[in-house]
Amino acid sequence: MFFNNISCLLKRNSKIVVAFSGGIDSTVLLHCLYICKRNYPKSNIRVIHINHLLNSRSNNWADHCRSICFKWKINCSILNINIEKQNNKQGIEAAARKERYKALISSLQPQEILLTAHNRDDQCETMILALKRGSGPAGLSAIHSSIIIGENKILRPFLEYPRRLIEQYAKKYNLVWIEDESNNNIKYDRNFLRHSILPKIISKWPNFTKTVSRSCLLCKEQEYLIDELLINQLNDLMQDNGSLYLIPLLEMNPIKVYALLRRWIAKRGGLMPSYHILKLIYHKIIVGNDIQPCLQLGKNEIRRFRNFLYWLPVTRPTIKNIKIIWQNSNKILTLPEKLGYLKADYSKKILRLPNFDELISIKFYAKGYFHLVGHKNKTKIKNIWQKLNIPPWERNRIPLIYYNNILICAPNLFVTYEGLSTNSQNSWQLIWYQNKEKNNNEKIFNV
Repeated sequence: MFFNNISCLLKRNSKIVVAFSGGIDSTVLLHCLYICKRNYPKSNIRVIHINHLLNSRSNNWADHCRSICFKWKINCSILNINIEKQNNKQGIEAAARKERYKALISSLQPQEILLTAHNRDDQCETMILALKRGSGPAGLSAIHSSIIIGENKILRPFLEYPRRLIEQYAKKYNLVWIEDESNNNIKYDRNFLRHSILPKIISKWPNFTKTVSRSCLLCKEQEYLIDELLINQLNDLMQDNGSLYLIPLLEMNPIKVYALLRRWIAKRGGLMPSYHILKLIYHKIIVGNDIQPCLQLGKNEIRRFRNFLYWLPVTRPTIKNIKIIWQNSNKILTLPEKLGYLKADYSKKILRLPNFDELISIKFYAKGYFHLVGHKNKTKIKNIWQKLNIPPWERNRIPLIYYNNILICAPNLFVTYEGLSTNSQNSWQLIWYQNKEKNNNEKIFNV
């Protein structure tokens, strides 16, 4: 029944990781792999069990998973995670799920494939919960059978099968699994659907989960189509630093803007925004009158500067007061906070070399007026940054080169007259090699 899907994976000598809760679904999945692996000994299988530490029996469940893996000669890792019960706006279910996937994905090695045991009934429940939240096609596509995250895949080989077939398999092979009593607590939305609502629906319409699964697939296909239609336009609007050029958005229908915003946020690694949030971004950030508009979304925020939208972390370590002494300018200097590095270039005759009594230092903050090469008069540092189109939140992350207390230059940006070389035999240049942000072109789904 399930063996064809599993065998196809193992035939490729795959590196398989099973998300093993010890429940009936993941126990059946692991048993299928255990049976099939006999024919494909070159495939690697290992198990990760996430201990949420939310139940008094959670350590016993971890021991159960270890013993099953020991019996079937499969390597088993137990990962403990902590879920904040208090002040958790998203609810304990969503928080546990988020932390669980975070732990699973961070534990994967390159090219490993993560298998989860979601079934067709899970798919139906997820879609109904998405309907409750007022989700669009992306949310209504529910659980995806295949997801790519970086160098790894997440596959759900049981997604086309109903729960009753999994239960039949478990009884046929006399499998032993964990029964979590919290799964019967209908205060949780999913359990309420599973125990109180869906049995009545299915008694009336036996094929309900199958037709819902078809609707999920159609929603997913619609999303793929929209992706194809918008991908080139989105890539044209996105800059190398990940910002989004907003002027063309002002001429578009807001519905199209919302679609582009959702995909831009996904590329920036953000969670899928609600329709309400998309409207706020449009009216407050894009077409609003605030000089420096800002909208916080979880641990990130969206800002506008000049004609661009930026997706930024809410808090970044301040380096405003850091001072670095560059003792040996012949060596590359690595900058803090992944800002790249500085390197001397003696082939370019721009800066004067420091005098014997001058120390080279790097700071990330300046105040006052400075006389830049090419300018008649001294200019206030704030006005310099504005003319260079440097957003306010980036201004204290730019390395400034000082000889003692004299500002010499901002590499790649400007040179002061105090730093300008008048002797080509005694000059150099400093180059700032920044860590360019890579655009993430792969589709990011909710997992």
